[in-house]
Amino acid sequence: MNNVLSLKDVRLALEGNAGLIEILHGITLDVPQGETLGLVGPSGSGKSSLLMLMGGLENATGGTITALGQDLTSMSEDQLARFRRDNMGVVFQSFHLIPTMTALENVATPLELAGHKDAFERAYQELETVGLAQRADHYPAQMSGGEQQRVALARASAPRPKILLADEPTGNLDGANGTAIMDMLFGLRDRHGATLVLVTHSNELARRCDRVIRLRDGQIENMQKAAE
Repeated sequence: MNNVLSLKDVRLALEGNAGLIEILHGITLDVPQGETLGLVGPSGSGKSSLLMLMGGLENATGGTITALGQDLTSMSEDQLARFRRDNMGVVFQSFHLIPTMTALENVATPLELAGHKDAFERAYQELETVGLAQRADHYPAQMSGGEQQRVALARASAPRPKILLADEPTGNLDGANGTAIMDMLFGLRDRHGATLVLVTHSNELARRCDRVIRLRDGQIENMQKAAE
C-alpha cells in the first residue's frame, strides 16, 4: 500500500517554565493514500501537535516523518515551506485569514507565490465551489465565522494539494455551519483525491473518517475503523 505519510518513533518535547515537557512519546503511524484519518482524544493529548508535525509546522525532537517519500525531519524551514506550498493544504480552527486582504486575495495569494499565472481565476472558482463567489471582494471582518472558514477551505484547496490537514475545522462554528463545513471539507477531499488528516472533538466528524486514532498523554491509545 502506498503510504502518503509515515511516522516512525516520533517524539516532541518543548521547553516550558518548569523545564522540558514531553508532548509526544514515540508515535509510529502510516497513512495510506486517499485515507481520511481522524485524530481524537482529550485536550492536551497531543492531537494538534501531531498534526503540526505531519505538516512540517513543528519540528520533531526525535524519530522520522516522511511525506510523499520526502523526509520532513531533514528539511530546512525554507524547504518545508516550499514542500507545504506544493503539496499540502492546511485548515485551522481560527481561520488564519489575512485581515487586510479580500476573500479573493486570501485565496489567490498562495497561488501567486507558487507561480500560478491563473491565480485569481482559480481562486474565484474555489470561492464559487464553497458558495462564496458573491463575497469575493469582502474582507474577513465583513464575514461571519462560517464564511471565513469557507474562505480558509477554498485557500487550502486551491493548490489542489495531495495532503489536506485540518485542525478542529468546525471548533469555532455553530451546529449548522459546522455541518456545512464538514460537507465541504469531504467534498474538497473527493474532488482532488487528497489524503485528509483531521483533528476533531466532534463525534459526528470522526464517524465520517475511514479510521480514527485516539491519543492520550502523547501516545496512541487505540486505533480503529470509524464504523467499528
